[in-house]
Amino acid sequence: MTEGPERDDTAAELAALLLSTESFDDLLRGVAELSVQLVAGASTASITLAERGRVITVATADPLATQIDAHQYERGTGPCLEALRTASVVHVADVRRERRWGGFDTVMLSHNMTSVLAVPLMVRDGAVGVLNLYSRATTGFEERDQQLARVLAAHAAVALTAALRTYDQVSLTDNLRIALSSRSVIDQAIGIVMGREQCSADQAFDVLRKVSQQRNTKLRHVAAELVMAVARTTER
Repeated sequence: MTEGPERDDTAAELAALLLSTESFDDLLRGVAELSVQLVAGASTASITLAERGRVITVATADPLATQIDAHQYERGTGPCLEALRTASVVHVADVRRERRWGGFDTVMLSHNMTSVLAVPLMVRDGAVGVLNLYSRATTGFEERDQQLARVLAAHAAVALTAALRTYDQVSLTDNLRIALSSRSVIDQAIGIVMGREQCSADQAFDVLRKVSQQRNTKLRHVAAELVMAVARTTER
């Protein structure tokens, strides 16, 4: 079992995160980044949310996790979707020895990732999303780290529920739709920058993030401005 102090530290970190963020998507991104900091072996992380049968990555510690998630969504199979469907934790210590989810091992290895831990975010009696942790370690996540990830996911689900009730006082579905829309716009902007600069998704994301920091403007607003500018140019 995870020790009491670690549970308390995790709860304290998430409480501080909830108090310091101003928007729903900022909170989600903070949870993904915090997961990498707290769970030993985690190289990157993402959060998947589901809304009306649609799944999408709404936050990542870095763009790499988005690419791994996207493969699963496109194929309709993978540890993330398995965790979401079964509302159970899915742990793969070494994808080279895993025969489920054909092609998933190839995608993971192409990014030098070998282990995955998918922990469902439970609200009431069902999973509304998944915390995905990806690792370069060849031994997977140790039991202690799996327990910490479960604690983190449980606290994250509570924090998300509280945030959904706080931000603008709108419903869960409305908040998810807002988050899904924000993620979609950011992904479109990343694609535009990749095409213009002939760079990778990671580099394109860094470009957008730097602009966001320089302007002191939220990333989703920078992304939306770019997408709208390209749309106006196309219409001419």
